[in-house]
Amino acid sequence: MEQVKPRIKFYCRSFDLRLYRLSRSLYETLGYPCVRLTDKSADGYFYAMLEDRDCDIAVNVDEDAFVIDTEAVMDIVGKVWDEGYANAGYSDGDPATTGRDSVVTNPFFNVLNLKLIRSRFKRSALHREYSDAEPYYPFFRWMASEFRTLYLPCERHGDGITTIAKDAEGRTLCLHTWFSRFYSMPSWIVRKMEPEQGMQKRRIDAVVAQAYRTRGIGIPAYGFTDKITFFADKAVRWAVKIPQRVCGWPYKIRRKILAG
Repeated sequence: MEQVKPRIKFYCRSFDLRLYRLSRSLYETLGYPCVRLTDKSADGYFYAMLEDRDCDIAVNVDEDAFVIDTEAVMDIVGKVWDEGYANAGYSDGDPATTGRDSVVTNPFFNVLNLKLIRSRFKRSALHREYSDAEPYYPFFRWMASEFRTLYLPCERHGDGITTIAKDAEGRTLCLHTWFSRFYSMPSWIVRKMEPEQGMQKRRIDAVVAQAYRTRGIGIPAYGFTDKITFFADKAVRWAVKIPQRVCGWPYKIRRKILAG
């Protein structure tokens, strides 16, 4: 009996339209629908995926993750679907990611078996702990307890920050740069907010160039109209994000007090 093929979509939780387009250009050639989700919380993003009943497998690619090997990505998709994994990704406890929780996978890249996850998923089953470093921790912790997770290997890039995400055969799936929130932020704001991080644009652009060079694809050239569109989109994103952040301050303050 022929096995049913999954309905696949690529998802991205995006704040910067320019970065999203740069990332998407490296996987949209596969021909699957690409969904940009904006103004979603760090955990609400995954609940939005689960509500999409026209998708069985979601390939979650962050806007600062740049796909190197599409064949390797699709092989992971096949493995997750055929072998009954709920999630494939990179442990947040790995030194090449954040070195925090080894059970949780960091959501810069995941292959999620939405059809399987929906079979047991209930928001009421998720429990947030004040030690959780991120809002999505309860969701990934629940998945790891209910289903099998395929943990993939990764290593640190030569720039000292970027994560090189691999598969079990050693093929590079993508390069995740981190700190994309500083990509197009004015330098004086970055120095005030994160004096230890500094500007990240030059480093991220170098990783983008590496990804496109490896793929043998020319980096898209964006004209004046594109730049106006990017600016307008960012203005809207900030108008939504600032109130969201302010509303989250009481919880963050309380968590820090209890953790301290």
